[in-house]
Amino acid sequence: MGIYDRDYGREYEPSRQPGLHLGGPRSLSTNIVLFTFGIYLLQLLTQLAANAPPGDEGLVTNLFSLYGNALTQPWRIFEFLTYGFLHSPRDFGHILGNMFGLWMFGRLVEMRYGRREYLAFYLVSIVFAGATWYAAEFFSSKAQLPIQMLGASGGVTAVLILFALTYPRQTVYILGVFPIPMWVLAIFIVGHDISGAIQRANSVACTAHLGGALFAYLYFRGHWKLENWLPGTFSLPQLPRKANLRIHEPEQASTETDDRVDEILKKIQEQGQDSLTWRERRILEKASKEYQRKRQ
Repeated sequence: MGIYDRDYGREYEPSRQPGLHLGGPRSLSTNIVLFTFGIYLLQLLTQLAANAPPGDEGLVTNLFSLYGNALTQPWRIFEFLTYGFLHSPRDFGHILGNMFGLWMFGRLVEMRYGRREYLAFYLVSIVFAGATWYAAEFFSSKAQLPIQMLGASGGVTAVLILFALTYPRQTVYILGVFPIPMWVLAIFIVGHDISGAIQRANSVACTAHLGGALFAYLYFRGHWKLENWLPGTFSLPQLPRKANLRIHEPEQASTETDDRVDEILKKIQEQGQDSLTWRERRILEKASKEYQRKRQ
């Protein structure tokens, strides 16, 4: 029985683990980050090309943002998804913060739930967060107003909360120094967004963040399976990669090795991958390479 035959290890690949890895496929989280930065470049170029005055963010930003009156023109329904891949051209910290958070937590969520399921979760969470913001603005103003909202924060919040629900005791470091459990960070983030949504003291779309958090909770508690909504061959475009060098290794996978791999993967399931020792990581990497060679 190989490492890929086990339900809790089906998505394990050394190239998806935290840290620097040479070779192997990029994670979907990394591809989403690259794709979003590519869209951001288009936003900047169209803004500069139009010599946009203050208040005009350029063609791409204006066309694909979500507006509070989008449903008055039903053909603009696409805005509920496209806004999640845009960021403020005037604030580089906006996209930098979102993409760093997505890259940090998204890779582990992707490894746990699988590539296709993670993609479906991220896309639907963006739509859900946008719909939450739209509803909140409508009921607060009693009208559909042409106010603008953009940013991946709703989807990123959903990924972060799902990570917290899946690994509540995982230690994270605030400012890279202060260790706290993931569940504490999640409560702080949700509490901060609730306060921001009530006070409405700034331009941050806190209701979209709360929509993403709510969707993550419903998804986790309901044990939903979203990948069935995706077309069979759908994937984000990837840049071409050089073929990896293949090295022949003699047969080494034995029953004893399989049993050891089972123990390590169960440890990841129960305690998180940060609990692994260096030796356990090496055993997984060697076993994974051997199983991949057999499957080819």
